[in-house]
Amino acid sequence: MAKIKVKDPEVAVIQIGNEDYICITDMVRAKDGDFFVTDWLRNRNTLEYLGIWEQVYNADFNYGEFAIIKSKAGLNNFKISVKEFVARTHAIGLQAKAGRYGSTYAQKDIAFEFAMWVSPKFKIYIVREFQRLKEQEQTALEWSARRELSKINYHIHTDAIKHNLIPAELTAQQVSQVYSHEADVLNMALFGITAKEMAESQSGTERKYPGLCYHS
Repeated sequence: MAKIKVKDPEVAVIQIGNEDYICITDMVRAKDGDFFVTDWLRNRNTLEYLGIWEQVYNADFNYGEFAIIKSKAGLNNFKISVKEFVARTHAIGLQAKAGRYGSTYAQKDIAFEFAMWVSPKFKIYIVREFQRLKEQEQTALEWSARRELSKINYHIHTDAIKHNLIPAELTAQQVSQVYSHEADVLNMALFGITAKEMAESQSGTERKYPGLCYHS
């Protein structure tokens, strides 16, 4: 679970399947006065949006039940919970999580619409912070991919050195020097710096280049 800071409240972001869902229960805390998710859900404009979203993304959506629910929107005695809405319509855009601190999550497109209900300014903030989260996750994935590529290439490289470049008569110290030199060929190609140069420039600090090849 990730968290994004939007003004005062922290808002949880989770993945369900391949989709990002944002906690709209957390978002409620940014609204002044009494406000509940059910107030938003009973609004006719909200229901129209949810119905269209489900039509586009959910082949199992129950349009018959949805039509009954929508026909009651606007009536003073009309009220429906997310859990009931999902159970009756088989909706996938909203998810009610049970437990002591149960929360309601909405697929990101729907969550952004909910943020607009809170306030236009809040929607701008939450879209910006969500995009920042996605950029950070992408950067982390790219670094992870580079680390794995570096490790794979290093093992391929050292195996090739072992079988093709190291004469049998070399001592263990000389063999280590050959490996060290060849590892720095990879480091220069991927990072533009040798392991020794990195160690000297960042002694006692966290590695800036986590994928760097270090031969011991």
